[in-house]
Amino acid sequence: MTGTLISLISIFIGILGANLFGVYKEKYSFGFTGNTLVGVFGSIFLIKVFGRLGFNPWYIMQNETFDIWLFIINGIVSALGGILGVFISKIIYIKMNK
Repeated sequence: MTGTLISLISIFIGILGANLFGVYKEKYSFGFTGNTLVGVFGSIFLIKVFGRLGFNPWYIMQNETFDIWLFIINGIVSALGGILGVFISKIIYIKMNK
């Protein structure tokens, strides 16, 4: 697996997290397309912010080895990024439309 493939998997996990959050919390949903867009950007943002701690895609593939635990943490952070992206975006949307 390469760093680029891990990045794409992380973005997909963020999209999945955002859309599942939108399904279970319909109050915070922007629809499928909106949740997908917010999930992409939320996932990328959180991975970039917390990737400096050592679980970005290139640390996962360091020295031609695959570290499964770093990949699991990366997936959790990606899903959390998608969820937080939808949540924060909806709060901003509600505040701006008052």
